Amino acid sequence: MNENPADLAPELCVLAAAVAGLMAGMFLPRRRQWPVPAVCSAGLVAGLAFAGAAATRPGLMAFDAFSVDAITHVTRITVLGSTLAVVLLAAGRVRGHPRESEHHVLILLSALGTIMLGTSSDLLVLVAAYLLASIPAYALAGFGKDAPGTEAALKYYLMGALLGVLMLGGVTLLSGVGRGTAYPVLRAGLAGAPPAAVAAGLVALLAGLLFKAGAAPGHYWVPDVTEGAPPAVAAFVTTVPKIGAFAALYRFGAETSPDGWAALLAVVAAATMTLGNLAAFGQDNVRRLLAYSTVSQAGYLLVPVAMAGRTDLARPALLYFVAAYAVTNLGAFAVVVAAGRDDLAGYAGLLRASPLLGLSLVVCLLGFVGTPPTAVFVGKVLMFGAALDGDHAWLAVVAAVNTVASVFYYLRWIVPLFRRPAGPPRRARGATALAAAAALLSLALGIAAGAALAA
Repeated sequence: MNENPADLAPELCVLAAAVAGLMAGMFLPRRRQWPVPAVCSAGLVAGLAFAGAAATRPGLMAFDAFSVDAITHVTRITVLGSTLAVVLLAAGRVRGHPRESEHHVLILLSALGTIMLGTSSDLLVLVAAYLLASIPAYALAGFGKDAPGTEAALKYYLMGALLGVLMLGGVTLLSGVGRGTAYPVLRAGLAGAPPAAVAAGLVALLAGLLFKAGAAPGHYWVPDVTEGAPPAVAAFVTTVPKIGAFAALYRFGAETSPDGWAALLAVVAAATMTLGNLAAFGQDNVRRLLAYSTVSQAGYLLVPVAMAGRTDLARPALLYFVAAYAVTNLGAFAVVVAAGRDDLAGYAGLLRASPLLGLSLVVCLLGFVGTPPTAVFVGKVLMFGAALDGDHAWLAVVAAVNTVASVFYYLRWIVPLFRRPAGPPRRARGATALAAAAALLSLALGIAAGAALAA
């Protein structure tokens, strides 16, 4: 058994930064805790450096529970980069808050749990990762201590606790009939297990992971938390936990190959993208619109997950798509933070009042649709290819119809940008710079990946 702690260096960097930030917050004056976000950012940058170095080395299994492979590398880099962006996005808004240090530490702990979700190859570690990714996020949702935030945190916690209990039941059942908790053991054990027991355990296990992914039927928390939580927290919970959840779903499907996996996940994917799009049509609050947008995007991301083990295109489709989604979603939320407005009417004339912010929003929204040359366009091309190569043409058709339908509610946000300004825009230079960087990165990733595919 490989027990070298250096194999988990990125995770240890995040943990060390969280502990250091918490300790620093205990001794710093409550109104002068600015060193804490600096410490947390340094830990994330160090983790990114170690994750990049690990990506150049061969894959391995650490402590018989953590797979260090391509899925892990993408999960680490995407989660750490996204978390760093959220810390920077939130730094200005929580500066001087008496609980500033706790805010950043909770973000790091939830990100650590998310990375563990994507790396775990054992059901017991998966459950621990689920709890670590979830519990800090519940506290973050209610960080504002106002009525909407309290309601959001309560709904988030109750749904997470309910579906988490179901997940624990599924883990218990699968480990019992599969005679183990490690994925290689489950692969052999589930093949000869009673099909009904395997199906029941699989559905219960999916309850928790689909909750973290924000996919149907565990998606009901998404709009309320996105609207009620602070904007930076909304960006975090609709981006970072999804990365680990989709990595965990794909790894479990690919490494255990349970019967009925493709059919079950394909139905969930179709339902998720359709429900998300239908609910987004009537939204006038931009945060709720983005919330239902993330639900529909979860449906698209579930397509390569459903194709795990059926086509070689599934893994690259998921890994690229999830990174492209993270960049685009963070860019859209950075615009919301910079503009300081939640109603669609408040974005009238944004392109004239703040051209950089308006263009960044246009790029991100068109990216959600899958417009070339944005990064999500390439992700959707790979997703369609995985569905077709996996003999699920009907799922590709459903995804294509939903993609076309989504154009209409994204245009409801884009069209007002060209009108006369409703008033002077709120200036938030850090968020504006982050939104512009995300838009440029989306275009750069899309152009580079498109050129690679063409070659």
